[in-house]
Amino acid sequence: MTDLEAELRRAVRGEVGFDVTSRALVTMDASNYRRVPLGVVAPRDADDVAAVLAVCRAQGVPVVPRGGGTSIAGQATGTGVVLDFTRHMNRLLSLDPEAGTAVVQPGLVLDRLQEAAAPHGLRFGPDPSTHSRCTLGGMIGNNACGSHSVAWGTTADSVRELSVLTVRGERLRLGPRWAGAPEGLRGLVEGDLARLRTGFPELPRRISGYALDALLPENGSDVARAFCGSEGTLGVLTEAVVRLVRAPRARALAVLAYADESAAADAAAGLLPHGPLTVEGMAADLVPATARLPRGGAWLFVETGGDTEAEARARAERIVRAADVVDALVVTDPAGQRALWRIREDASGTATRTPEGSEAWPGWEDCAVPPARLGAYLRDFRGLLRAHGLHGTPYGHFGDGCIHVRIDFDLLTDAGVARFRSFSEDLAELVVAHGGSLSGEHGDGQARAELLPRMYGEEMVALFERAKGIWDPDDLLNPGMLVRPAPLDTNLRFSVLPSRPVDVAFGYPSDGGDFSAAVRRCVGVAKCRTAPTAAAGSGTAVMCPSFRATGEEAHSTRGRARLLHEMLAGELVTDGWRSPEVRDALDLCLSCKGCRSDCPVEVDMATYKAEFLHHHYAGRRRPAAHYSMGWLPVWLRLVERSRAAAVVNAVGAVGPLAAVVKRMGGIAAERRIPRVAGQTFSGWWLRRARGQGDLTAGRALVILWPDTFTEHLAPSVGRAAVRVLEAAGLRVALPPTLRPRRRPVGDGSSAVLNPLSALRSRGRVCCGLTYVSTGQLDRARTVLRRTLDLMAPVLETDVPVVVLEPSCAAALRTDLPELLHDDPRAARLAARVLTFAEALERLAPDWTPPRVDRPVAGQTHCHQHAVLGDTADRGLRQAALLSGELSGGCCGLAGNFGFEKGHFEVSKACAEDQLLPAVRAAENGTEILADGFSCRTQLEQLAGVRGRHLAEVLAEGLTDGLTDGPAVSPRE
Repeated sequence: MTDLEAELRRAVRGEVGFDVTSRALVTMDASNYRRVPLGVVAPRDADDVAAVLAVCRAQGVPVVPRGGGTSIAGQATGTGVVLDFTRHMNRLLSLDPEAGTAVVQPGLVLDRLQEAAAPHGLRFGPDPSTHSRCTLGGMIGNNACGSHSVAWGTTADSVRELSVLTVRGERLRLGPRWAGAPEGLRGLVEGDLARLRTGFPELPRRISGYALDALLPENGSDVARAFCGSEGTLGVLTEAVVRLVRAPRARALAVLAYADESAAADAAAGLLPHGPLTVEGMAADLVPATARLPRGGAWLFVETGGDTEAEARARAERIVRAADVVDALVVTDPAGQRALWRIREDASGTATRTPEGSEAWPGWEDCAVPPARLGAYLRDFRGLLRAHGLHGTPYGHFGDGCIHVRIDFDLLTDAGVARFRSFSEDLAELVVAHGGSLSGEHGDGQARAELLPRMYGEEMVALFERAKGIWDPDDLLNPGMLVRPAPLDTNLRFSVLPSRPVDVAFGYPSDGGDFSAAVRRCVGVAKCRTAPTAAAGSGTAVMCPSFRATGEEAHSTRGRARLLHEMLAGELVTDGWRSPEVRDALDLCLSCKGCRSDCPVEVDMATYKAEFLHHHYAGRRRPAAHYSMGWLPVWLRLVERSRAAAVVNAVGAVGPLAAVVKRMGGIAAERRIPRVAGQTFSGWWLRRARGQGDLTAGRALVILWPDTFTEHLAPSVGRAAVRVLEAAGLRVALPPTLRPRRRPVGDGSSAVLNPLSALRSRGRVCCGLTYVSTGQLDRARTVLRRTLDLMAPVLETDVPVVVLEPSCAAALRTDLPELLHDDPRAARLAARVLTFAEALERLAPDWTPPRVDRPVAGQTHCHQHAVLGDTADRGLRQAALLSGELSGGCCGLAGNFGFEKGHFEVSKACAEDQLLPAVRAAENGTEILADGFSCRTQLEQLAGVRGRHLAEVLAEGLTDGLTDGPAVSPRE
């Protein structure tokens, strides 16, 4: 233990982390920069902050305050001690509806404040797109703005008083009329009034540099306002009194379509006299093809407010009439508005890939110019990109003249970094020529501080340095930011990564087969850290269940990506694939794949986890759960062949015996072992085939995949699916179980349809899911190649493959072709996979399902959400008169995860996030839907509720033919 660590542990009541994991998690923010700190402290209160400052000052160690870590200019990284306010100093201390103020701690997430203010008709005005995870302290440090700044200004406009600790231990209460000003600050200002009155450009989004002009007497000599945007370089914020604004009772969103980006930019300033709440702009490059926007090449999102929906709509329609648009859309439905705003908010992540798929990076994320000059500036900006051979797609706050853009800089080679510097210097000159600010929202940090003399001149920057000296004479608070900065092309986070691709098992097709490029996808926007507020907890999002359960950065997608980055770098995490730090962080990843869809840059942590476990345990003994549950298909098949289902079930029902089995298998003691079916689905199928033969000849053929769960644990799902598919006019067959010795005849159906072949077989198809999720990738490849051999007759035809278990369908769609990327058959099988609902939608479009006519509750399977999509399921439920929406999130069982020893509490917490509350709130008679075996097991074991697959519900509703067993009633 170092002297610094020992001193901090003695002085501080909060957590002190000098371990590898604690440091690795904060080496980066959302910028291009990386610095390795000495340690991290999570202070419990202002006294802890004072103690940290005292210890660090005594040892000459820098201190870096950090909020949500979403800063884009590098100011949330440092080499000393990082203060993490999100763990303890994250409370809303009070809210005064009459005064319209709130008292907050720096680690409070913005959405939590908004949630508390909403019942009083209030809100905090600034709202960055990271509102679900950014903190008030970080917003004050960067003087954040957001989409509503045309109405409510920047964070500095919303600050009343700030409680601040200086590096020398002074406790200051900052406010107007020089309140809390450190000694010497007033003299500095009064000695240079002329420069301060003329040296700052007039524009709504000037964030660069220190806001010393706020200290002018005509501006109220407001020390709190001047402190905003200082990026943790002047003092450490411990508490803030912020102003709230009256939220409109109703809102309307006008989406104005223009021919191109320049036309939208030229029009934005002309809309401001109409008093809009937002004027946001983006071009088609960042809009998903599925987005339902009015026709055009670029759009302005203009929000209006009113006391009534009619009033808000009337204002929006007036703006539409006043605007010269190609097309327009006015939306007053709150859900519709949220869907449209999500397109705009996700641009911060979507922009990290160019339309061609190459990487794009921040650095010039938020320059701002006077709104009236925005069109001209953007045209010059596009020309500058072309001149440097670069590409980027601008979007952002057009009404304030503030543009976000990520650019495809090559930050991996010396030549690329040199071009990055050259472009940065030229762009700084261009922004200044248009009367703009180098930063219009995210601050200067290391990205732009070096270029501040071009905007302000050397004498004003020297004044900034003098102000820094008054506040922080020891230069220990976030040194290298704003004044005396490090060069903008140093400390780049990519320079430490391996120059050649590492040897990996998966193909990583979207990243050129490069695992480093896959890890680089995480740019730090931290959508995975969405706070579990009431607002954030609604909807269908999945990512990131383990973070929502624990609140720990190490259990977020971003945290795990940071550890993998450091593993590849080899400087801090030195054990490579053997790293226990990376293993421990990945241990609580549920492999839900939610990040694959919910992360704006589609980080796929489930795949990265499987890859890591594959290497980590290569040639080593694995955890017992990898053998017990990873090899589940083998064990269940052994039970089937030995006809031991009754014995296994009896053992599982006897407490002491079950406890021994669970202990040996690495299974959580709190879990009940699921019962094995006495008759497998395939066994039922064969008996049925013998008894009635093929009664569906001539119909369209589908292959019904007998996944391990349906086959051995829930054959009723398979039986129900057969009944429904046949009722829909389809002919059902199971996959072949013998490898063909010659090519099939005709359409291959003779090889496909011989049900008795299973009697002579030792081979069964398998998606390999349990092997992939436990990182046994060599075994997974063997199983999948055998499966492709068995499926050869099917692959010679165009017969679709229907998979009932969503996790297995997702494995076949994604893991199969990515793991066997060298086998063209893998892509062919993946392309054949249909979910139960997709099969009915595509193959039996004229079939009318039974009218079940009851409400539903439950959860969309996380793999369905992330990989498969649920559009067909929604349509099928609607046709069957199954009303209501399913919740998002993850059930928490997630295959083997929730069964593994040590995971039960997190598994339960994940279920309590969305699934169990939704089920408990369901009315009597509600059908509880759960297509995944894990989801049904979790419901049964934690809530005593029987969930059913949609196939079972529809089969029960059929009125023709015989049932295959007793009907199961909906929840009563």
